[in-house]
Amino acid sequence: MKNTDVVPKLRGSYKEKRQFWLYLEGWLSIGLNVTLFIVKYWVGMATGSVAILADAWHTLSDSLSSVIVLVGAKFSAKSPDEEHPFGHGRAELVASIIIGVLLAIVAFNFLVESISKLYQRESASFNSIAVIIFVISVVVKEGMAQFSIRLGKKYDSKSLLADGWHHRSDAIASAMIVAGIFAGRYFWWIDGVLGIIVALLIFYATFDILKQSINPLIGEKPDEETVQDIRRIADRLIANNYDIHHVHCHRYGSNTEITFHIQFQFEISFEAAHGVVTRLENSLREEMAIEATIHYEPMKNVQ
Repeated sequence: MKNTDVVPKLRGSYKEKRQFWLYLEGWLSIGLNVTLFIVKYWVGMATGSVAILADAWHTLSDSLSSVIVLVGAKFSAKSPDEEHPFGHGRAELVASIIIGVLLAIVAFNFLVESISKLYQRESASFNSIAVIIFVISVVVKEGMAQFSIRLGKKYDSKSLLADGWHHRSDAIASAMIVAGIFAGRYFWWIDGVLGIIVALLIFYATFDILKQSINPLIGEKPDEETVQDIRRIADRLIANNYDIHHVHCHRYGSNTEITFHIQFQFEISFEAAHGVVTRLENSLREEMAIEATIHYEPMKNVQ
């Protein structure tokens, strides 16, 4: 649950800053991806390369995923209501799943097209303009990947992480195409093989995105770092021995709910125990941005 300062600090609440960076990443990504798609598509049509065309559409799908990031950010920022008492944060997870499905469709289409090109023994011709375009694409896309992934980690956004890995897979694909351009003059089959490799890279990105998005929807246990941070805060507030167990974590986008049981290993009145639990809940809210519900259990086996 620790945040690393990898982006400039802004004034305002955590949610306001999170919303700002989500929107900035989304719009910046859309602008860059549409521009790269137009240029790559033109190069792909000029050279007849299925690998370049596949990469162009891969880049355009980045734009679609960024649109979904914006939509997910808008819905996840909505306040809780009567029908959604825990807010709308899981809209981001749904958005990430849609991104994964889009990636899978793109990958399948180009896998089929690449195999067909190999079967028909079709080759592609490349030129120096293609090299320049794709070197620029590698730099730009990896830069966007770094930006999106770091923001996703800082603000615990699955859709930003998904978008970041989408950018990175595009950067890797573009780098492979640059290598293929140089090898294409010696091997007629290089374009079809690169198309297949790009498709497999997209499939891998799809698997990773869906795994990271589906797990929180199904439910997952809290990571060890989160549990240790809870114990660290409890150690500061509770001087005597205690036991924390039955820890459950529920994530709703930027909203995290933790429930657990606490048992004091010493005599304490109900009123005093209630006061300790309340202070612990407040500290978790202030220091970890976690809404905690704590069940107090009386001491057992008193000697």
